[in-house]
Amino acid sequence: MRYAGGMRYAQGGGLTPKQQAAREQLRLEAAERFACGEKTRDVARELRVGERQVEKWRRTWREGGAEALRSKGPMCVELLSPAQWERLVRELERGTLAHGWDEEQGWTLVRIRALIIRLFLVEYTVQGVWKLMRRHGWSPQVPARRALERDDASVERWRSEVWETVKPPRRLGTPTSASRTRQGRD
Repeated sequence: MRYAGGMRYAQGGGLTPKQQAAREQLRLEAAERFACGEKTRDVARELRVGERQVEKWRRTWREGGAEALRSKGPMCVELLSPAQWERLVRELERGTLAHGWDEEQGWTLVRIRALIIRLFLVEYTVQGVWKLMRRHGWSPQVPARRALERDDASVERWRSEVWETVKPPRRLGTPTSASRTRQGRD
């Protein structure tokens, strides 16, 4: 499944080239505002980023101008080509069973790493796989813990019919105590 986050900056992982370009554009817009003499607080509010980030950009701008705020490219070179990434997505969508693992646990970072090595002979660390997946918009998925035999209609019927007759009655207006050692006052 895909992660659809609405945050301006990724929290860890990495940025896609499109996100990197958008982030660079934001920094360059900040540079224009610095040149016009706008205050840090105003720039941060208008661009919807933190003041500390704007202060950091301002220092960089003072030292090297707008050019210093341009992107320096990805922090690391992606080891998979776009075609390899597309193939990996297709293989992940086939499921773990198709690759010799049981379906119970699903895809883990260790399994994805092993699949990348098996398919492309490319070595990633587990953390590198996590960053790769995040960079491409994937996020961890936690399965719902439900019994395979669960019958939702029966559960709802039990709640509405049986539970109403067996649940304990509510205590009406009796004094309670917030202390374990003192009785409530009458």
